[in-house]
Amino acid sequence: MPTIIEDFQEKTKYVRGRLPSRGIDQSDRPPTFKEYPGKKTVALPAPEMEKGPGIWDALRRRRSVRVYSQTPVTKQELSQLLWATQGITADLREYGLRTAPSAGALYPVETYIYANRVVDLEPGIYHYDIRAHSLQLIKQGNLAREVGTGALDQDTASRAAVVFIWSAVFQRSAWKYLERACRYIYLDAGHIAENLALAAEAIGLASCQIGAFYDNEMNALVGIDGVKESVIYMSSVGWPVRK
Repeated sequence: MPTIIEDFQEKTKYVRGRLPSRGIDQSDRPPTFKEYPGKKTVALPAPEMEKGPGIWDALRRRRSVRVYSQTPVTKQELSQLLWATQGITADLREYGLRTAPSAGALYPVETYIYANRVVDLEPGIYHYDIRAHSLQLIKQGNLAREVGTGALDQDTASRAAVVFIWSAVFQRSAWKYLERACRYIYLDAGHIAENLALAAEAIGLASCQIGAFYDNEMNALVGIDGVKESVIYMSSVGWPVRK
């Protein structure tokens, strides 16, 4: 087993009688939400929550699909998917509870998308503003080639209608959980990606989760530093090719 795995597990263990003990400094807590003041904002339609198959049927049918048709997704469908990943379901102080669980309700994961083929949405990289349920344009243009090469040269990413790109703002969790935050952050990302996979299946779309990518390239593409905030997971989404 690689040494780095052993080191990670050892250095993030909780051991009875040796749990971290410290007062939590509220002044060191980073903001729960990330904002892009001045960026072009695209409002999304309210998500629909009544249609589609039941959860058991969606679970049974879910598969990783890597080949997509050229059919675009609609803003309504994109709205459904974004809300399923991290939509606010209940107001709770300054952050709001969401569709996916998060350790300590700290929500360290930010959602970006590459819109490749979305009806009435110009191609580009967008940030998902969770509170407003809207998109903020970060980088405009056809970036399919860059997204595909950044995703370890996988055509799945370059040919998808939409690519979800999740980053972690590490201090949101580390502020409270110290070294253990690393484990929680990746668990959070897994919860979010599974919500996306099931939501896509529920409205007839297909998805594939992507853990292999060139970190520096993807960080540069969405405009983050790769240290305080870094891309940790991706998913491609599109209409499956009907046989």
